[in-house]
Amino acid sequence: MLLLRRCLSLTRFGPLNTQRSQVAPTVCAAHLWSSSSSSDDQRSNQRTHGPSWRHGLAGLLAGTGAVLVYGLHKHKAEQADTNRLEAIEPTSSHPIFSQEEVTKHRSLEDGVWVTYKGGVYDITEFVAMHPGGNKILLAAGGPLEPFWALYAVHNQEHVLEILSEYKVGELSAEDLKKQQAVKSSDPYSSDPERHPVLRINSLKPFNAEPPAEILTDNYITPSALFFKRNHLPVPQVDPDSYRLCVEGLPGGALTLSLEDLKTKFPKHTITATLQCAGNRRAEMNKVKLVKGLNWGIAAISNASWSGAKLRDVLLAAGYEPDVAKWARHVQFEGLDKDVTGTTYGSSIPINKAVSEEGDVLLAYEMNGEALPADHGFPVRVVVPGTVGARNVKWLGKIVVSGEESNSHWQQNDYKGFSPGTDWDTVDFKSAPAVQELPIQSAITAPADGAMVDRSEEEVTVQGYAWSGGGREVVRVDVSVDLGKTWQVAQLRTSDKGQEREPSPPPGRAWAWKLWEVTVPIPPGAKELEIICKAVDNSYNVQPDTVAPIWNLRGVLSNAWHRVTVKVREDEDEE
Repeated sequence: MLLLRRCLSLTRFGPLNTQRSQVAPTVCAAHLWSSSSSSDDQRSNQRTHGPSWRHGLAGLLAGTGAVLVYGLHKHKAEQADTNRLEAIEPTSSHPIFSQEEVTKHRSLEDGVWVTYKGGVYDITEFVAMHPGGNKILLAAGGPLEPFWALYAVHNQEHVLEILSEYKVGELSAEDLKKQQAVKSSDPYSSDPERHPVLRINSLKPFNAEPPAEILTDNYITPSALFFKRNHLPVPQVDPDSYRLCVEGLPGGALTLSLEDLKTKFPKHTITATLQCAGNRRAEMNKVKLVKGLNWGIAAISNASWSGAKLRDVLLAAGYEPDVAKWARHVQFEGLDKDVTGTTYGSSIPINKAVSEEGDVLLAYEMNGEALPADHGFPVRVVVPGTVGARNVKWLGKIVVSGEESNSHWQQNDYKGFSPGTDWDTVDFKSAPAVQELPIQSAITAPADGAMVDRSEEEVTVQGYAWSGGGREVVRVDVSVDLGKTWQVAQLRTSDKGQEREPSPPPGRAWAWKLWEVTVPIPPGAKELEIICKAVDNSYNVQPDTVAPIWNLRGVLSNAWHRVTVKVREDEDEE
């Protein structure tokens, strides 16, 4: 009924030295740096123009998630109210250029010009000083629209204000008509339909989580309600022509079809929880704004996965003991890509990949059916116990290497830092990429802000708990008196009324545990702060507050989870 009510309430969803307009653009830095940007990032700090924010503009111009973000946050905005489009010179003050003239400016030597909605912009100065300029040059001499279509967040006024500083002219009316006649297609137009109950964090790319109050209704999360985390448009892959390439081993490249994976290798099934690195980021935002999607507590889900073991495939491709002398990582590349051809990529340590106990799958089924498009059809990597970012979807290539993936998402994202590190001082090379995640738990019922009746005398609290690296959750403690006293929750590894799953072997507890406890309502309490914390079999426990673990990307958020409920007095007592 909850689903029905929610569905009914939701809807579908030598350059010219031309004088430029002096506008101090307002920059929402989170919009400037990758495909993982989203509408929630608009709350990020504003910045003034200068060399640092121009680093960020490179990402906009190239439409790629692989550009650096370090320089985006060096200065605070000082006069945002003056940064309006009205301050730009009227178009009549700019010269008219033909497309032929614009096309001549496609290099640093000749100048780098681009067009956008009839305006002509000279970005030579910017490209020359930016290390990612080679990607920006892909748009040189032509329109920005096909590049910006990849990320809907570019349709923001402050982005246009940034670009306006580089305006040098107008495109001729004749050439503008020709451009408009060839409209760039929406790269997200073929994305699959999604369940309307999902709470959307960004539409393009699509990122959403189920409502917390239904997250733990099922031990195995229905595929339609499993949280969605996409960095790029969902690729359309023909299963018949699909090929997976395995490279880097002495025997040469091995190419496998989907049928090969299904027939040449034993099929294994595991139950494993995947969690986004940014799960519960919203709580870090309450301490201090961070960069990233504003995930609640439901960027985590549990499923049954089936497929070939990565270990078996690597052995078939020529992996042998001598390889371990030089190989350190297994890299994965997805088939999802941006307009520049940059694909999503990541890597895991080779020990995890080849271990009998690692249980890394090249999965082609989810919950007993073919993978849904949003979850990597036809083949994805499932790396149990490891952050969701390493579970690459739409898998196209596997590379055994002595080095980590050089992907943006491996090198310049999904890393944790000290609360004292900011965008002025961050050095992504100084921190390891997140692999195993820390102990986690959260309350799914009652919801924050809910009302409980005193006449009931007690309240039932429910939630989930999980720990990375195959560490088993052994206890969940719940308090309703600010941590003075605690009650131990009952754990379960199946839906109510169903047979419990057998205990996992040590080090292979890949799935979450759901929990429940009924606690008395303290006499006289008008309000309750309900707290939960979990403990795993290594006796790791969650930190009590968010502030000491705050970091500028808002990842690894696992402090005690707290919800506040009000106690409604009985009418007779009143």
